Amino acid sequence: MIYRKAVFKDAEMIHKIINDYANQGLMLPRSRNSIYESLRDMIVAEENGEVVGTGSLHLIWDELAEVRALAISPQAVKRGIGETIVKRLLTEASELGVKTVFTLTYQTGFFAKLGFVEVPKDDLPQKVWKECINCPKFPNCDEVAMILRI
Repeated sequence: MIYRKAVFKDAEMIHKIINDYANQGLMLPRSRNSIYESLRDMIVAEENGEVVGTGSLHLIWDELAEVRALAISPQAVKRGIGETIVKRLLTEASELGVKTVFTLTYQTGFFAKLGFVEVPKDDLPQKVWKECINCPKFPNCDEVAMILRI
């Protein structure tokens, strides 16, 4: 398994993996445009030349970042790929001086195993919500906010 920064040729596979889960209601959809705009934030897991996992670290504000768009191909789940991606994103966050990482997720058990704890969404700074206006679930967000202090 190779873990690396995402490049343009990965965008279509990233889009497919994320939106296959979104179509099942397991995560929020991402447009191709948003994937291309955030490509520098993303890392991928590659196996046999194929992207099998992705995740991104989005810097929000002073010492605050979000883990987002974490998705693993169904044929590659339960192999530690998601955990490895999150740990790599947390290392990157630490190197950048981030002190708090959060995620908005439906997969609370997964993130809890990595040390994240649930918090009320209102505990997150207003800056976090600037992109929510584009979400299909706005203003009725049902994701759970979780944070990790690093």
